[in-house]
Amino acid sequence: MNSKWFAPTIVGSAILGWLFATVFGEVTWLDDLTRLLQATFLSALKMIVAPLIFFSLISGVLQLRHAGSLGRLGGTTLAYYFSTSAIAIVIGLIVVFFIHPWTDSAPIQEMPSSEDITLIDASAAGFFPALQNILVTLFSNPFAALAELNILGILTAALLFGLAAAIALPKDSQLPRLLEDITQIVYRVAGWIITTLPIGLFAIAFQLTNKIDLDTFVSLLQFAGVVVGATLVHGLIVLPLIVWLVGGMSPFRFLRQAYQAMVTALVTSSSAATLPISLQTAEEKLGVDRSKAAFVLPLGATINMDGTALFEGIAVIFLAYMFGIPLDGFTIFVVFIVAMLASAGAPGIPSGSMAGLQTVLLAVGIPLEAIALVLLIERPLDTVRTAVNVEGDLVGAVVISRWS
Repeated sequence: MNSKWFAPTIVGSAILGWLFATVFGEVTWLDDLTRLLQATFLSALKMIVAPLIFFSLISGVLQLRHAGSLGRLGGTTLAYYFSTSAIAIVIGLIVVFFIHPWTDSAPIQEMPSSEDITLIDASAAGFFPALQNILVTLFSNPFAALAELNILGILTAALLFGLAAAIALPKDSQLPRLLEDITQIVYRVAGWIITTLPIGLFAIAFQLTNKIDLDTFVSLLQFAGVVVGATLVHGLIVLPLIVWLVGGMSPFRFLRQAYQAMVTALVTSSSAATLPISLQTAEEKLGVDRSKAAFVLPLGATINMDGTALFEGIAVIFLAYMFGIPLDGFTIFVVFIVAMLASAGAPGIPSGSMAGLQTVLLAVGIPLEAIALVLLIERPLDTVRTAVNVEGDLVGAVVISRWS
C-alpha cells in the first residue's frame, strides 16, 4: 500500500467499522464475520512478531560487527545512542506518572483493582525474588521463547547469538548475508500483514464500537497531548543540554543550523529520507568530520529512535489503563527494557513503529486489539517524533565527533 494513502485508509476503515456497527446493530452474521477477521488478523500479527524481533535484532547486531574495528568511535556511538534512548523512555514514564488526564474517564474495560495506574507494586516480594523472575524470563530456552512469545527471552537470545556471531565469524563469512536475506523475507511478510491492516482495523472497530464513545476519543486527544509534550521536552530541553554540556556547542547555534534537517524529518516522517540532508548539515554546518558523520548518522537512522522509544513507553501506560491491565514495578521495568530495544529495531515499512509497540504490548500482557486505538492518531504523532529522532542523530554526531 502506498504510504501516502496509508493513514487515511486506517482512519477511514475505523470510521467505516463504527458506522457499520451503529447502523446494523445486532446482526449475527456480521458479528461472526468481524470476529473471524479480528481473530485472523491478530493471529497473523502474533505469527510474525517472534521472527521479526529475532532476525531483525540479530541482523542489526551483525551489521555492527565492523564497529569493533573502529575502536573508540564505535563504542562511543553505541553508548550515546542507548543512553539517549534510555533518557527518552525515562522522560516519558516520568511525565505519564504525573500527567495522565485520561484517567478522569472510564476505561474501555474495567480495571480489576485500582482505578488509577499503579507504577509501583507495594506488595512486591522483594528485590531478589523480582530479580530472579527477570533473569529466568531473560535466559529461557530460545526455542521455547519463540514458541511462547516470551519477548524478553527472544530479545536476549537474539542479542547473545548476534554478539557471538559478530565476534566469532570471519570477515568473509556468508552467514551475515544469509541472515540479512532472511530478515528481508520476514520484513516482506510483515509488509503483507500490514497491508491487511484496514480489514483488521475494520473488524476491531466493529467489535469495540460498544466500548468506544466520546470519552474515549477525548482520552486519545489527551494521550496525544502528553506524547507531544514529553517529546518536545526531550527535543527542546534534553538534547540541546546534551549538545551544550557534552558536545561543547551552543544549543542556539545547534538548533539554528539543524532546523532544516528537522523540518525535513517533520514533513517526510522518515529518518532515512532525511539522511542526505542530515549528512550535509553535520559536515557543512556543524563542523563534523565527514568520515565520522558517514558512520554515525546512517547508524543513527537505523537504531537511534528516541522519539519512538518515548512514544512506546507512554502508549503502553495509556493502553494499560484503557484496557484494564494493572502495571506494577516489574512490568514498568519490562516496558523500559523492551521499548528501548524495540525502538531500535523498527522495520522500514509504513507505520513500522507498530511492530515495536506490538512487541511491548505482548511483553506486558496488553491485548493486541489495543493497537487499533493508537493507530487512529499514530501518523500525526509520527511526524513529531521523527524530527526528534533526527535531532538526536545530529546531536550524537557533534558529541561523538568531540569525544572519539
